Amino acid sequence: MSDTLFEFPCEFPLKVMGRKTDDFRSIVVGIVQKHAGTIEPRDIEERPSKDGNYLSLTCTFQAQSREQLDALYRELTSCERVLIVL
Repeated sequence: MSDTLFEFPCEFPLKVMGRKTDDFRSIVVGIVQKHAGTIEPRDIEERPSKDGNYLSLTCTFQAQSREQLDALYRELTSCERVLIVL
């Protein structure tokens, strides 16, 4: 029995939230691409908070394994700019 609900490879939408700064997007996309390969701009959805203080990025990519996702989550959650990863 598998320890994951996903069948790999699969389309995986990853949502990352943090304070809206000039470099937040590039930091997050850089970390995601390090683990997932190149992500096209059309596969990144950006939503500012109502007051414009926070930014949510949803990066959709082809996930290859549970280990890949675990490593990606670990690096994102250890980044001081990232507040939430879903």
